[in-house]
Amino acid sequence: MQPSPPRPRRDLVLLGWGAFLLIGWNSVLVPSLLPTIESTFAVTDAELGIYFLISAFAYAAASFIGGLMTERVGRRVSLPIAAVLLGVGLALAASAPTWPVFLLAGVPVGAGAGGIDGGVNGLSLALFEEGRGRALNLLHLFFAVGALVAPLAVGLLITAGLDWPPILAATALVAAAVAIALRTRPLPSGIRDRSHDRDETEPAPDAADLESSSGGRPAALLVLAAAIACYVAAEIGVSNWLVRFLDAAPVAVATFGLSVFWTGLMLGRLVAARYSDRFDLAAVAIVSSVVAGIAVAIGVAAPTPAIAIGAFAVAGFGFGPVFPLIIAIGGELYPTRVAAASGTLTGAAVVGSMLYPPLIGFLSVRYGIGLGILGTSVLAIAGAAAIAGATRLRARYVSVRP
Repeated sequence: MQPSPPRPRRDLVLLGWGAFLLIGWNSVLVPSLLPTIESTFAVTDAELGIYFLISAFAYAAASFIGGLMTERVGRRVSLPIAAVLLGVGLALAASAPTWPVFLLAGVPVGAGAGGIDGGVNGLSLALFEEGRGRALNLLHLFFAVGALVAPLAVGLLITAGLDWPPILAATALVAAAVAIALRTRPLPSGIRDRSHDRDETEPAPDAADLESSSGGRPAALLVLAAAIACYVAAEIGVSNWLVRFLDAAPVAVATFGLSVFWTGLMLGRLVAARYSDRFDLAAVAIVSSVVAGIAVAIGVAAPTPAIAIGAFAVAGFGFGPVFPLIIAIGGELYPTRVAAASGTLTGAAVVGSMLYPPLIGFLSVRYGIGLGILGTSVLAIAGAAAIAGATRLRARYVSVRP
């Protein structure tokens, strides 16, 4: 008889939540400080778009490489390195004397956040063989909590007269603390060794899992990658530029609007954590994406900031479950390679953030910010269609698998 898998250790679950709280906070830190940073360095939306592009490229590269790195050196090496990179990048940005130095800081900031994102997603998949919809939504709930709190805190601190560099420096110290915690805790290794170093939480591989050409599985993962890229392009596009979209309102109101968006996103993940495993995960993700896309379009067309903020709250609620559910579906496709699968999907997600959110800055300069935000509505609905396509390919794989 095979022993039942051990229950996930509570300390590792809490550590993962703390790491995602950090990268959630970091994800909206520069967007929340955008007007102040533009004023400090005398740059435009287009130049901030370049910063987002550089950071997103590093984020994607670290997500792809981090999953493969974990399979070689283990999580106790790859995850602390990611947290250190994030801290170094934030410290460099906080002390940047010129705009080129601030741009350079986007590389370690993006790489560190991407490494944590992909790595902790893989850790969660390794810890939970059952109820992954709930586990991933709870994990990403803390990302949303961090992204919710950051704009409120930044708005209050800037209004009180604090400059932006100390805020980045304080976040760098938190990243250092997370790096120490990740290094000192015994984590499931993640190394692809079928004897001593294999994760105790992962089942032994079978021949079907090791065949790269099995049925529609690789194609399903590829289409899932496209779906998650569309999702993140839409979500980050809204998150990065919503304060700018609401710039006719006072800064406290604009940052409040961003926090409301992330409140909706947080609530969406909280509800999904409670109920998503009762339904088909792909169906929940599809409906959520469509709701988000429609709500974004309503927000762009809204006649007043109050109505727009309400619509973006609904959009956030729709966006909430999509990313973690796609990661969970990917874990079902590759149960013995969760580090690589989650890293691949996370990296693909950030490719989406590289391709469209930076473009919004250029669209804003030429056509106005509203058109750029409206494009995220189209991407959200395209992502829903891709999830549907991946579901059909996954079903075909399951039907032909011996």
